[in-house]
Amino acid sequence: MIEELSRDVLGPLVGAVAYSVVGIALMVLGYLVTDWLTPGRLGEQIWTERNKNAAILLASNVIGVGLIVVGAIWASEGGVLRGVVSTFVYGVIGLGAMAIAFLILDWLTPGKLGETLTEDELHPAVFVNAAMHLALGGVIAMALS
Repeated sequence: MIEELSRDVLGPLVGAVAYSVVGIALMVLGYLVTDWLTPGRLGEQIWTERNKNAAILLASNVIGVGLIVVGAIWASEGGVLRGVVSTFVYGVIGLGAMAIAFLILDWLTPGKLGETLTEDELHPAVFVNAAMHLALGGVIAMALS
């Protein structure tokens, strides 16, 4: 009975907690990377100034990271520890890819993408950048499966 409870409940519970911790850590890391790539303080832009451009960019980053985490969990084999480590590694790779894509898109387009986030008016470029984050998250997630 106790062995069955351990296998059926405690094992998945430990896995859920471990993957949640990794997912949260990657989303915090994604927040920090986005904050680093954009001018000003991202938290202030979103929560104090209620800037929609910054909120859309950060939301797309979080969803992109979430897609990568889900793909890494889905593809993980060999126990919780191995799966959690590979999820973290793939998440960091995904964040790096998103940051590089942001910089490349910034280089290819007129103006500065980071500066569009500080504008009060909703800027079309933020939707392009958000789509890029979501697409990269999906591509990396599918590459893992």
